[in-house]
Amino acid sequence: MNPTRLFVGNLPYQTQEQDIQDMFSQAGNVTSVNLMFDKFTGKSRGFAFVEMASAEEANKAVEMFNSKDMQGRALTVNIARPREERPRSNAGGGGGFRGGPRDREGGRRERY
Repeated sequence: MNPTRLFVGNLPYQTQEQDIQDMFSQAGNVTSVNLMFDKFTGKSRGFAFVEMASAEEANKAVEMFNSKDMQGRALTVNIARPREERPRSNAGGGGGFRGGPRDREGGRRERY
């Protein structure tokens, strides 16, 4: 776990990375801001990851900004948890339903 990496949630959708940088620099040295966007629409997903220079600055940012109002939304700010491994999906989709003709008992009929 990286004690300098913060999760920032419930961001207004029009928020820019520079807005986050400016806000969190009040708590200390911001080393990176990564605002997350939807890969299909290109719109903000309403959360970001902010990396602070030290654990002390990260903790100060949590104290200063967790539940703070930003454009009418109460921010969620906490130390980011490690990314969970998720099972990879098949490119073709999930389990397939193989349709086709059925006999009266529900079994598959032979094709001739």
